[in-house]
Amino acid sequence: MGPVEHPRRATPALRRLAPRAGTSDLGRPVAAQAAVNHPTPSPSRAHEARVGGRLWGGSPAATRPRDGRGGRSPSRAGYRDGVPPTPPAEPPPTLWRVARTPRMVGLLVLLLAVAAVCGRLGTWQLERAEVRGAAAQAAKLAEVEAQEPVPIADVLLPQTTFEGALVGRRVEVTGEYEADGQLLVPGRALGDRTGSLVLTPLRVASDDPAVDGAVLPVVRGWVATDDPAAPGLDVPTGTVMVTGYLQASEDSGAEHGAQAAGTTDSISSAELLGVWGGPIWTGYAVLTSSQPAQDVTIELLPPPTRSGTGLNIQNLGYAAQWFVFGGFAVFLWVRLLKDEVLRLSGAFDPEEEPADGPEPAAENRTPST
Repeated sequence: MGPVEHPRRATPALRRLAPRAGTSDLGRPVAAQAAVNHPTPSPSRAHEARVGGRLWGGSPAATRPRDGRGGRSPSRAGYRDGVPPTPPAEPPPTLWRVARTPRMVGLLVLLLAVAAVCGRLGTWQLERAEVRGAAAQAAKLAEVEAQEPVPIADVLLPQTTFEGALVGRRVEVTGEYEADGQLLVPGRALGDRTGSLVLTPLRVASDDPAVDGAVLPVVRGWVATDDPAAPGLDVPTGTVMVTGYLQASEDSGAEHGAQAAGTTDSISSAELLGVWGGPIWTGYAVLTSSQPAQDVTIELLPPPTRSGTGLNIQNLGYAAQWFVFGGFAVFLWVRLLKDEVLRLSGAFDPEEEPADGPEPAAENRTPST
């Protein structure tokens, strides 16, 4: 039997020279050696691929990344590390910027035209109110002048309330003037002239005890002087029959003693009561005629009218409505402008719902025994 050869034990030197499993002949791991032989392009160089014969990013060694289908995915200029650049933020919308947009300018022109039309219609209604009011006033004056006078005791008694409906009522009364109590009321206009009213107390004589002896203030007319001693102001003597229009008493003015002698600044029954005595009527009469006649120096006044009868109330209401509509047109544009600013700023965008759905209900599990 020949000698048996035993396998020779590897010495440490041989173990260092022999390649191990999973290593290359250079002693590196297989995966590391593959990375050296075939390097994987980093993400920072993936965008430097050649597109259309040109280098994307200027690197001749760069290659375009491939997509999942085996083709080459497109690359975009300006991307850094595969992330698109952030667009510049737009300035927030303001009232001035939005107001200059074509849409808002067009709405402004349209609504201003509507407001101008409403304003013109309102002005027209004011003119109509004045015309119709003047016509109504003229008709009222004609009615007043055409009415027959009635005894003053039939419509108004001394020391009683003067109602507005009595203004312009034609009355007649008999009595005697008290010349010593005559006063001038300066600063009163007749047309475009300024002068004084001649105010004279008439002591009424009547068979009716309710009015007999009462004092009725009578405006005998207008003169162009402020001098109580001027000629032509003499009162008729004896019993006179006076016809005139009723007018309401005025508010009190300055105290009688603080004014020039023979003058007063208002026809106030309350003040005249302290000067002439009473009883006294709460209104006064504007003379239209007297028997016997007075001096022609004193000009008679036109019939009095109630205040506020120069305009037609219905047309005034229409005018106010048109003016309100015109103002609303301007307000509407302002409101639309503010809403547009809010819309552009995202105030009207719906709120995003959370991505996670509702949590599922916990299942009832029976513990095992």
